[in-house]
Amino acid sequence: MKSKRWWAVWFAAVVCTSAATELGGRFSSETERQGFFEALKKKDAGYDPQERMIRRPFSSPGYHTTLKGGSVHPTRESFSYAVALLDSGEPERLARAEAILRRVIALQDQNPQGKTYGIWSWFLEEPLDKMSPPDWNWADFCGVQLLQVARDHMPRLPEELREQVRQSILHAANSIKRRDVGPGYTNIAIMGTYVTLVAGEMFDNAELKDYGNQRLKKFYDFTLANGSFSEYNSPTYTMVAITEITRMLQHVRDKESLELIRELNRLAWRHVARHFHAPTRQWAGPHSRCYSTILGQTTLAFIQRATGGKAHFVPDWEAAESLDSCRVRARCPDDLVSYFTSLPGARQERETFIKRGEGRYPIIGTTWLHPDFALGSANCSDLWNQRRPLVAYWKDGEGVGALRLRCLHDGYDYASAAFFSVQDKGDVLAGVAFATDGGDTHPSLDRVKDATLKARDFRLRFELEGEFGNASLPSAADLKQPVRLMLGNVACDIQVARAVFGPTPPTLETGRDAQSAWVDVVLYHGETREISFRQMEEAAIVFAIAMKPKAEARNSAEATFAGLSVAYDSDRISANWQRKEASAMALSIADRPATFGSLQKAASAQLGGADAWR
Repeated sequence: MKSKRWWAVWFAAVVCTSAATELGGRFSSETERQGFFEALKKKDAGYDPQERMIRRPFSSPGYHTTLKGGSVHPTRESFSYAVALLDSGEPERLARAEAILRRVIALQDQNPQGKTYGIWSWFLEEPLDKMSPPDWNWADFCGVQLLQVARDHMPRLPEELREQVRQSILHAANSIKRRDVGPGYTNIAIMGTYVTLVAGEMFDNAELKDYGNQRLKKFYDFTLANGSFSEYNSPTYTMVAITEITRMLQHVRDKESLELIRELNRLAWRHVARHFHAPTRQWAGPHSRCYSTILGQTTLAFIQRATGGKAHFVPDWEAAESLDSCRVRARCPDDLVSYFTSLPGARQERETFIKRGEGRYPIIGTTWLHPDFALGSANCSDLWNQRRPLVAYWKDGEGVGALRLRCLHDGYDYASAAFFSVQDKGDVLAGVAFATDGGDTHPSLDRVKDATLKARDFRLRFELEGEFGNASLPSAADLKQPVRLMLGNVACDIQVARAVFGPTPPTLETGRDAQSAWVDVVLYHGETREISFRQMEEAAIVFAIAMKPKAEARNSAEATFAGLSVAYDSDRISANWQRKEASAMALSIADRPATFGSLQKAASAQLGGADAWR
């Protein structure tokens, strides 16, 4: 009876929505309609009628999957394509959407006793039992897409497919509830809240509805207590968060929950606005998670649409080219729009991203937004390839260049390099130490056994990317001497104050190719050998960076760091930077590898004689 009751109520509501869609109500303008169909046309080219799914070249972030190449059929993208086919309102696309829904729903583990209950594999070519490990987030990602089908298109589907969609959503929602992700996993915490709360309201499921409301309140309290999302200042995941918050604003019916959602929407947009660097059109760091250092056109188009075109980054037709902009109508609060259009003067943002327990420093971000460049750093982080704990942007002609810090193990980012810093405007004093309890390419998925790895190359890299063609690097470098980089209208001075890596004396190298340029602290290079961090007596790097407009830079990099000194005791390296006409900076880090927790306890920083991390 309950199944029939929800369907009768929902059918009436959706018929009205569908009728409006058939009349063109899905699109707010002709430009938006044309942009949608242009994006859909590109997706059409990837459809595989034999498998009834989208097909594309394999790519991945490097974990969860064991596949290495070839073509794949992704589940999540196939679902989103099916939603777009339905959104088109074109009767001839309906059969394709139905075929995709049947095909991909069948790939879900719907056994409540199964180890992977409620989720999908990433790809048709790699079943759940072959993944390493399966990704539980796919219940959230796929559940969101299926809810779009259920909300807006159920009357157009055959009765037996309607029931398949409903059951699949409930399996995903129950999987999400069973997993019960904490509020610190920002995008999944929000997305899972949307799936469970909206599914509970839509299907008259009190258990899911109550769970969704409680989960929302828990996330709200946690986020406001911290002052930011745990996945702080992330160009990737803040956009995901805003998208799902927007869906909740549009679809959730509970009035008390809607009040919390509105506040979360403002909080999210405030963080984006405060870190946006209008002169370069970049999202200034530090970033907790970031897939691309240079901000993509898709994100700029999202911001442009959300500001009603007041922040104008791309042509209107390009901003409109999207499968879901007609569905997710994000809106930036009016009083924050000016952050995206201009930077009246230099400004420093310093904020606590994550408050942590007694005896642990909070994670604090500092961002210097200058008309000529932006420089951001986190006081405590690591150098996983999705982190940007130290990143800068500057204009290079008509383009934008970026500088980021990396630690490379045989050419790939080493996740167990711990980063610490203190920043004041364009100056950063920083250090890198090495953890004995982390992963190699990922913080936790590939733990380094016995803190020992094999390597033929290991280095710390200051990397330039984006438009860096006009950047000047010295042709030769000496570890004892500072380096000056000329980056457009900006002078960037780098001084390695101390570098030690076991018995191997580090060296300094510079170079460039078509993709990037670099200044490297080479810690090891040679025949493949084992590196045991547990057995190293010393392994750490301390350095300073100073960025200024060319007109304000000192005569030489040597002059910039005249007041920089280093001291040692039995287990720590302490650097002190007595800057002219500015407060002194100090940083101490452990010089011997240890657990992440021990490294954090050993580290400290001061600015102007006061604790910089409190």
